[in-house]
Amino acid sequence: MMINSGRRGWSGRLLRIPVLILAFTMVVPYYWMLTGAFKSVPELLKNPPTFYVARPTLNNFYDPLGNRPPDHIEGLFQRLTGAPLRFGTYYLNSLFISTTITILSLILASAAAYVLAKHRFPGRDLFFLFFVASMMVPWQVTIIPNFLTMKYLGWINTYWALLVPALPKAFVVFFLRQYMLSLPDELLDAARIDGAGEVRIWWQIVLPLVGPALTAMSIFVVLNEWNNFVWPLIIVQDAAHGTLPLALSQLSSTLSGPTTMGVMMAAALLVSLPTLLMFTLFQRQFIRGIALSGLKG
Repeated sequence: MMINSGRRGWSGRLLRIPVLILAFTMVVPYYWMLTGAFKSVPELLKNPPTFYVARPTLNNFYDPLGNRPPDHIEGLFQRLTGAPLRFGTYYLNSLFISTTITILSLILASAAAYVLAKHRFPGRDLFFLFFVASMMVPWQVTIIPNFLTMKYLGWINTYWALLVPALPKAFVVFFLRQYMLSLPDELLDAARIDGAGEVRIWWQIVLPLVGPALTAMSIFVVLNEWNNFVWPLIIVQDAAHGTLPLALSQLSSTLSGPTTMGVMMAAALLVSLPTLLMFTLFQRQFIRGIALSGLKG
């Protein structure tokens, strides 16, 4: 028994090695971005580079926050767009688009999941099979049909084109449906006997019970929409509707030389900060929602 327990102990330690290597490769770029955002130009150009900040500075953040001097991000955006738009404009656009898509897509997906999980009707399994099959279709295949649809509707370069195509989330429907399968039918039947309608049952009973799953899916959707680059690049034609990934792309293509590295690090830090904070605040609910979903159905 002692030999077997010793072997299991060593095997467990060996399995930690690739996990630690993977974690290291993922953390180092974020750490480099964080420290680089607060380094001065001479400190960034040191050879060999330092992995700590000797003299922190906020100079790199002046322009991303919309302040002066105007020779870095603020001025570059104005020269690129021809309009006095600040970095905050891109921030507000990304916040509005990510928040709106997350709320609406979770409402639609949870309603569809409730119907597929707790209602019997002809073709229900076929509908569910359609949702599962749609997850196997690469999103790149839908770009041209979606673009032609937006052009036909006259939605090119509008918020509608950024919002509406992103609302259907097949994976969210699948995930929530699997979670809802474990809800006792007796609870829902009791609510119906008391006179509750289907909308009230879904809103006041089902949604609170699947809260962990909704939290997990909200983080997935927010991350996906916050980092979405290709679709806004295709559909947006002016800076007024631009999002943060487009702003970073414009910035990186305009900045040149090692002296601008700190400004780029500061901009990248400001872009990634909301998603990092969101995951940090809700990581327990996220892990709980993912873990419990594996026990459902």
